[in-house]
Amino acid sequence: MTDLAAYPSGLRARAEELAAPFPALLADADQLARTLMMGGHGRRRAGAGSEFWQYRPAQAGDAARAIDWRRSGQSDVYFVREKEWQAAQSVHFWCDLSKSMQFSSLENSATKHQYAALLTLALSILLMNGGERVALDSLGTPPRIGGQQLRRIAEGLSTSQNVENGVPDVSNFAPQSRAVFLSDFLGPIAPIEAAVAAAADRGIGGVLFQILDPAEEAFPYQGRTVFTSMAGSTSHETLRAGDLKERYLDRLSERKAALRSLAAQAGWQYSCQHTNASAGAALLWMFQALEQGTR
Repeated sequence: MTDLAAYPSGLRARAEELAAPFPALLADADQLARTLMMGGHGRRRAGAGSEFWQYRPAQAGDAARAIDWRRSGQSDVYFVREKEWQAAQSVHFWCDLSKSMQFSSLENSATKHQYAALLTLALSILLMNGGERVALDSLGTPPRIGGQQLRRIAEGLSTSQNVENGVPDVSNFAPQSRAVFLSDFLGPIAPIEAAVAAAADRGIGGVLFQILDPAEEAFPYQGRTVFTSMAGSTSHETLRAGDLKERYLDRLSERKAALRSLAAQAGWQYSCQHTNASAGAALLWMFQALEQGTR
């Protein structure tokens, strides 16, 4: 597996290779943009969007021509006049860049971070080819389209955060847009619940995509074992690791059930995938899940 941290351009090339087998999906993307519904609002499309949707505070990266100067003149804040089609055609990604995602049970296999980053960029390519705008949560910039945005996302995905578990920030997500969360979701669940609830309150549909290493699913450990978190903040030594397997698997099953329930309550989709499974199948599922979540 290519070292994504060292070769962001290589990540993009691999993601484009992964996206290539799905020409039918690319062809269908434009039709989906015309027919899908978001939060009870039709995807009415007229050029770059002619139906007024809402005013929103300007964000870093917004072009000066996007500012509505008349509305901004009534306040101390600059406002952008957002069109309905533009809002509905935005997809925000949260790809967990925390230390937990750096784990791999085998020396030459992909880490959870590498797997998640590959899927994030590949899905971005598919969506952009369908005319949709995408954004990466960690960059803090609004959704955009084009090669430069892909390069930004690739560079953003090549970084990591020096925290044990990641937390999504949906404060900059456009109302009535869509979201994709990719993580192992093994940290505290309360921040995830809060982020999904906040997004759902703003009419944002989405996907919870859990990525686990095969060893995290099977728990193959026996005898004396020292378990240490990726950031080193937690460590536990046991002489009989096998005795922990049943309790661990019960806790993992409970976490999956909680994520599935959370997604269902918010009208989102949930799936769990392992890093040794087909990335192509995972990409196809996410693309279809986004479609299902907007009907």
